[in-house]
Amino acid sequence: MNHLGLITKREFLNKVKNKSFILMTFLSPLIMVGVITLVVYLTQLNNDKVRTISVLDESQLFANEFVDTENTKYDLLESLELDTAKKLVQEAGNYGLLYIPKGDSIDAIADKIKFFSEDSPSLIVMDKIEDKIEEKARNIKLKNSGLDPEIVNNLRVKINANLETFEGEKTSKMGSGLKLAAGGIAGYLLFMFIIIYGNMIMRSVIEEKTSRIIEVIISSVKPIQLLLGKIFGTTLAGITQFLTWVIVGGLLFVVVSAVFGIDIAGAQMEQQQEVMNQVANNQEAQDGINMLFQEFWNLPLANLIVMFVFFFIGGYLLYASLYAAIGAAVDNETDTQQFMLPIIMPLMLAIYVGFFTVIENPHGTVSQVFSYIPFTSPVVMLMRIPFGVPIWQQLISLVFLFGTFFLTVLFAAKIYRVGILMYGKKPSYKELMKWLKY
Repeated sequence: MNHLGLITKREFLNKVKNKSFILMTFLSPLIMVGVITLVVYLTQLNNDKVRTISVLDESQLFANEFVDTENTKYDLLESLELDTAKKLVQEAGNYGLLYIPKGDSIDAIADKIKFFSEDSPSLIVMDKIEDKIEEKARNIKLKNSGLDPEIVNNLRVKINANLETFEGEKTSKMGSGLKLAAGGIAGYLLFMFIIIYGNMIMRSVIEEKTSRIIEVIISSVKPIQLLLGKIFGTTLAGITQFLTWVIVGGLLFVVVSAVFGIDIAGAQMEQQQEVMNQVANNQEAQDGINMLFQEFWNLPLANLIVMFVFFFIGGYLLYASLYAAIGAAVDNETDTQQFMLPIIMPLMLAIYVGFFTVIENPHGTVSQVFSYIPFTSPVVMLMRIPFGVPIWQQLISLVFLFGTFFLTVLFAAKIYRVGILMYGKKPSYKELMKWLKY
């Protein structure tokens, strides 16, 4: 393996010096920040728009429920006919007209409430209006029935069972969602890294094979050294590109915020201000936020970070060797399609098992089995770890993963050894099996 370092260095430098690689390395974060900035800017424009809604309440029951907010103003109309009110609202260019007619009962009134506007109104606006009317109508019906709405509200009992393990560790439903999110993000990052940079390795092998450079290289280098060198070099290039995206993207966010005055980080604060005010006055909501932070710190963060690194490396190397073998077996990217399904399917299966099985029973038979299978364990085990997986199970899964990687490299090297010198013939699975026997 004395040439492995040189091959890795060569592959890394070839990648990072490539014009398209450099262009995408710096263009991708620019495009991403540009899109996010545009969305934030348009959102701010939309938030700055003040909607004026006219209210014609002939029942005189709901008018006082409509209180002005920062972005919504209510214009209460009185002693007007509906047709006259509609003309006035149109001439004034208001957002719409809410019409509440008279009626013998609350139910009769509710069936005849209408909202007039030039275009289809926002669903969010309509939900807020309907919520105000529904709450008031409910209280009126309770009073008409001889019941005190406040007493009825106090009679409601909300059950939120306290979850606790037999060892005394407290958990919650919120914690389960947080654990799934943490594991899901880790598994999805690995999935995307494999897809993006695995294809990069495959294309690199195809390019060198078709240019016949490979024939010169293998005259002094063993195929397995060349295979591993390509995998390691491309991996380092991928990590370099990813870190560059993070750094350049962060700097661009700061520059955009300073130059254009667009507060990207706080872009949603205005929309959430009303919610935050409600939380401040709601002890139950405050308890929920405190529980969220408590559940976050209860996550096995150190274990998750360390194992993420190991499973990330092992899973990527495993699939990268398969991508390199496919690249060696074909002459162009079109011919790779028949071999991509066996690679993509285990990854898709891992994502499916992770999101639909781990959340239901993270320590069940299905979850445990797929967290040991090397082709699915990098994703499934990462999604199980936040729920608490014994270290010995994680270590066994890692041994299986890296052991399979070494075996896969040996098999891939055999395909690589024969495939890199094969031209003009589309290989089949039967042909690949023959190559393994050489």
